[in-house]
Amino acid sequence: MDTPISEMGFAGIAVGAAMAGLRPICEFMTFNFSMQAIDQVISSAAKTHYMSAGLVPVPIVFRGPNGASAGVAAQHSQCFAAWYGHCPGLKVVSPWNAEDAKGLLKASIRDDNPGVFWENELMYGIPFELSEEAQSKDFVVPIGKAKIERPGSQITVVAHFRPVGHCIEAATVLAKEGIDCEVINLRTIQPMDIETIEASIVKTNHLVTIEGGWPQFGVGAEICARIMEGPAFNYLDSPVFRVTGADLPMPYAKTLEENCTPQVKDIIFAVKKTLNLI
Repeated sequence: MDTPISEMGFAGIAVGAAMAGLRPICEFMTFNFSMQAIDQVISSAAKTHYMSAGLVPVPIVFRGPNGASAGVAAQHSQCFAAWYGHCPGLKVVSPWNAEDAKGLLKASIRDDNPGVFWENELMYGIPFELSEEAQSKDFVVPIGKAKIERPGSQITVVAHFRPVGHCIEAATVLAKEGIDCEVINLRTIQPMDIETIEASIVKTNHLVTIEGGWPQFGVGAEICARIMEGPAFNYLDSPVFRVTGADLPMPYAKTLEENCTPQVKDIIFAVKKTLNLI
C-alpha cells in the first residue's frame, strides 16, 4: 500500500494491523526517517507484548536502508544498529549478502515478535551467488545465529552488514602475509550470538570488531563488554581492537565521507596492531 510520507502515521497503521492479526511489513524509504516514527516502533511495537502479559503479539517487520550511503550527508547517512539493538522487545537483523537477506527477511516475517530488517542501498546492485539450498522456497536463516564466513586460526574478526565484505577482502590480503583471520558475519544484532564469538576467541586468542556506526555505545562496545564478562576473556592475548565509523556527523564531501567509514586498510591495520605486528 502506498502511503503519504508521514512516517509516524503509516508506522502506526502498520503496528495496529499487526495487533489486529496481520503480518505487515512497514518500509521506511531510509531508516533515518524512522526517527519520525520512533514512538510507534519502540513504545507501541516493541513493548505491547510485554505490557499485555503476552496477550497481544505484534508480528511486524520494519524494513529499509540503513548505514552509510553516498553523498547524502549527515541527516541521511548513519547506522542505527545501536539505537534499535538497545531496545528489548525487538529482533534486529543486519544481513550482508543475498542469502542473509532472503533467509532473514522470511524468518523476520514468520516471527511473532516485532523485527527490524536492514538493507544497504550501496549493495543493491551487487550480485551474490545463491546456493541451491538458499533458492528453496522453504529457506530461512535463523534469527540470532552468526555465521563463520571464513575459518581462521590466528585472530577473530567480527562484523555485520556491509563491512563483512571488507573483512573478507582484508582477510584475503592478510593471508598472503601469513596471517590467518576468522571472519564472523554477525547477521543479528538482537539477540546477539556471543557464543559463536566466544568459541572463536578460544581458538584464536584475539578479537577485532568492525562496524559502520559511531563508537560510543556501539555494537563493538557491546561485544567487548560481553566478552569481558564471560569465559572467553581469559583466552585473549591482547586487548580487543574496535574499528568504527568516525565519531562525528557524516560529512558531505566524498573524500571526507570515505575517511569516516571503515575501509579495508583500516581492518588490516587493526589486525596487525592486535597481533603486535606493528
